[in-house]
Amino acid sequence: MIFERKNKIIVLWLWLGFAMILIQILLGGITRLTGSGLSITKWDIVTGIVFPVGEQKWNYYFDLYKQTPQFQKINQDMNLEQFKFIFFWEYFHRLWARLMGLVFVIPFLFFLFKKWLDKTAIKRLIIVVLLAAFVASLGWIMVASGLTQRPWVNAYKLSFHLLAAVLLLSYLYYTIIKTQEVFSIKSRPKEINGLLLILIFLTVFQIFLGGVMAGMKAGLAAPTWPKIQGNWIPDQIYQLTSIDNYLFTEYEISHTGPVVVQFFHRSVAYLIFALIIWFCYSVFKWSNRVQWKVLGLLMICLFQVFIGIWTVIHCIGYIPLWPAVIHQLFGILLLIYILGLYFRFELVKTNNQG
Repeated sequence: MIFERKNKIIVLWLWLGFAMILIQILLGGITRLTGSGLSITKWDIVTGIVFPVGEQKWNYYFDLYKQTPQFQKINQDMNLEQFKFIFFWEYFHRLWARLMGLVFVIPFLFFLFKKWLDKTAIKRLIIVVLLAAFVASLGWIMVASGLTQRPWVNAYKLSFHLLAAVLLLSYLYYTIIKTQEVFSIKSRPKEINGLLLILIFLTVFQIFLGGVMAGMKAGLAAPTWPKIQGNWIPDQIYQLTSIDNYLFTEYEISHTGPVVVQFFHRSVAYLIFALIIWFCYSVFKWSNRVQWKVLGLLMICLFQVFIGIWTVIHCIGYIPLWPAVIHQLFGILLLIYILGLYFRFELVKTNNQG
């Protein structure tokens, strides 16, 4: 009973960390979509956690922001009140990261002191710490990319930062599963296992493309569906060998790169949707019974497709904040759900199939 109580406390702590990381990813999305990511050019380790109070302090941070390419090239007309808005989101994003560190480290040290963790759990949690440090380092590299010449952070560095955060979340989820129970998956057809692995890979890749979409504001380049700029396959796709600059380096000065990225993002979405339907059919064919967990996957995917379409067709002049954030959230939840199926989904063949 004592061991069970300790285990429940540890699992609850891990789920709290999971929820905080998920919130942090959403805060990162809000920060990007509101153009807030470059509002804080200096972050002191101790004093940086104190929110600015008083006109003198606000003018100090505003003057620092005025030296950035983003202000000089895009936001020259921004006033102090508008700056306070973008400052808040970046401040909250960074402060939440600090809070996550405290919520994780203090209980971790307590559990170590009380010897509640076995060697395997300690190794997994050390990996979590290392992944968190990796995410933080990529975050600063991302911010630094927008403080020299370009007025925005680099879209690809943004996406790698997002991908690292999703990897951290996924590994923590795996750690929670392992901590909750000792489990073994019963026999499943190779087809079903293979489909789950392909879905995991494609969903991770799709999240990366979604980050590039956000970084390039690619939705603004073609706010239409189902066609892109009036074509099923945009003309830019046929010119891929000659548009590498517009796709990887100078995407701010042309819609070419954003259109290409949007096309691939949509294409991978259709592929994932088709594979999930195939997966549902394969499960039913093999077990001959309704699998509600599998239908849940289909429902999440359907909603994700719907909110993605709704977001892109409303990207007229600006990206709608909350639909875009919800779209990102359900993309991550879709990945977590697929991971849950891969690690925990038990499928037993029915007797009437011989």
